Amino acid sequence: MELTVQSAAFLLLIAVVVAILTQRLNLPYSVGLVAAGIGLAFLPFHNTIPLTKTLLFTVLLPPLIFQAAFYLEWPHLRRDLGVIVVLATLGVMLSAGVTTIGMHYLANWQWLSALVFGVLIAATDPVSVIATFKDAGARGRLVLLVEAESLFNDGTAAVFFAMVLELIAGHTPSASQGILELFLTAGGGLFSGAAVAALALLLAGNTQDHLVEIALTTVAAYGSFLVAEQFHMSGVLATLSAGLTLGNLGTNNRISDRGKEAVQDFWEYAAFVANSLIFLLIGMHIATQNFRGVGSAAAIAILLVTLGRAAAVYPCAALFAGSSQRIPARQQHILFWGGLRGALALALALALPDNVPQRETIIAISFAVVAFSVFVQGLTMKPLLRVGGALPK
Repeated sequence: MELTVQSAAFLLLIAVVVAILTQRLNLPYSVGLVAAGIGLAFLPFHNTIPLTKTLLFTVLLPPLIFQAAFYLEWPHLRRDLGVIVVLATLGVMLSAGVTTIGMHYLANWQWLSALVFGVLIAATDPVSVIATFKDAGARGRLVLLVEAESLFNDGTAAVFFAMVLELIAGHTPSASQGILELFLTAGGGLFSGAAVAALALLLAGNTQDHLVEIALTTVAAYGSFLVAEQFHMSGVLATLSAGLTLGNLGTNNRISDRGKEAVQDFWEYAAFVANSLIFLLIGMHIATQNFRGVGSAAAIAILLVTLGRAAAVYPCAALFAGSSQRIPARQQHILFWGGLRGALALALALALPDNVPQRETIIAISFAVVAFSVFVQGLTMKPLLRVGGALPK
């Protein structure tokens, strides 16, 4: 079954019902969606919609990234940019290293399989992170750190993932080549996103029609993503850059007053739809995964991914202990537990070529880790945020 207009409308109806129920029960919306997706998978008349990298990356991810970036204020982001960059680079490497070594020695996986899994599961997922923190109503610097890190670390994960696939294909990229690829992937994505957004702002300055302004932001969100991916750069960082540019410069009389309200309302709705579809589809595919025979490996993987996140957060935070960017201990704990995995990890896992050793096992265990993120971390984030002072009083 494909994602047709009829199936999308049906899933959106389910999402509305879930939204109403989770609000009344005071539960995270993303948790309710995944649970609903699992339930839908067992209905006799329902066929599972394919969850592909193309659907996740090209269709559903750009509106979520753009909407989140649109509200990031540059002065606040610039203040903590050092911490964010370190978490999104060194943090990802440390997390991937812990998971890779652990899966090799504890789960007895061969090195290539362990490395593939370690890299694809290392980066925190912007979809899951943003959805969870938005559900909780979190505010403040901590939210900026967690959300911005999850948006930026895609570039690092994408480069490492591409390098691992080259290893599987028989090529051995050098360290200098990896650094160059990281620079081109991340830097090129940021530049292309800013360029597309600048063009959109130039055109927006010639109109007062709020519908045209909405259309221009839509072109910027998807256009920046597609242009970057076409040239093998980070689409997530391109859309992030476009959202940042339009959100911070578009309010400077380049977009009309009516257009600002219309653009914000449109992207909140677009993000709601994309978020709903992603988590419902994740739930459906969790239900259809064959976890038989991988229970112990999945438990080991969940433990290692959790330890890997600790290895990413606490040492990186220690680097800034004596600076103005110091992260208090309570907030470090939230950064650690808020490193959720979701659609990005699944998209990379599903995109693995057939020649990857233990491919099906990697996919199944990736779904298990995501299920842990959604149900265990997702359900416990709100109390932890309250303790950490990230919720409004």
